[in-house]
Amino acid sequence: MTRNEIIERIQELRKKRRAVILAHNYQIGEVQDIADFTGDSLGLSQEAARCDAEVIVFCGVHFMAETAAILSPRKTVLLPDPRAGCPMADMITAPELRDWKARYPGRPVVCYVNTTADVKAESDICCTSSNAVRVVLSLPDEEVLFVPDKNLAAFVARETRKKIIAWDGYCYVHNRILARDVLAAKNAHPAAEVWVHPECRPEVIDLADRVISTGFMVKAARETAAREVLVGTEVGILHRLRKESPRTAFYPVKERALCSNMKKITLIKVLRTLEEMKDRVEVPSAVSRRARGAIKKMVSI
Repeated sequence: MTRNEIIERIQELRKKRRAVILAHNYQIGEVQDIADFTGDSLGLSQEAARCDAEVIVFCGVHFMAETAAILSPRKTVLLPDPRAGCPMADMITAPELRDWKARYPGRPVVCYVNTTADVKAESDICCTSSNAVRVVLSLPDEEVLFVPDKNLAAFVARETRKKIIAWDGYCYVHNRILARDVLAAKNAHPAAEVWVHPECRPEVIDLADRVISTGFMVKAARETAAREVLVGTEVGILHRLRKESPRTAFYPVKERALCSNMKKITLIKVLRTLEEMKDRVEVPSAVSRRARGAIKKMVSI
């Protein structure tokens, strides 16, 4: 099949299945282009809950599809490649979190949305990269346990002045963006603004003009007057930013800032998912109920 034939068949099946296609900002460009909605992980899950589709084809990684299933328990959530996981989410398990909590009794657990449903179920409240500071500030406690991203935890600590006890996890893509990468990119584009994701290392954040999530990068792209922007996150976002603001030149801080899991989903896999209706992502009801509580606490603030 040609690319156009694949897209036509996807469109046919999308209507037949009453399906909606969601794509994360880090997906390959052609997957973003056929999606009904493109955005960050939580925003897409909320869109899944709001829409009247019966089937959710989630083009992202496994924990994102889980979150959509938690927020849309009556809908069928499909992941076009079940091998698309998240190494950071795998850096902590529910038993490990329970053991860790026992060492710090009374401290609330703030859980980054980039975690499994089992870990969310063991947490007090969830957060995203865009609202992590707000979530932590909403808690009366001066000491907070934060899982799993130590870099995001460090950013929250500097913004809140609370004591953040962080799990030793990280996103390997953002952790590999180094200060020397930013300096080299600035040397090549001295007039450019620097936007980096809060999952980056503290020394990278120190060099940034703006520290913002992918969702806020999209918003900033629509509003910026900058002629050039250096972007410190997974390179998939560049496709979206260039579409949002063709008048601005967006460059990656690091060309090889690439998540192999995010790139596992292709057009042909989306088509096969709609044809075969397999690889459904389901969360046990007891886990889903507890995890939903942590997510709803976040949304309520």
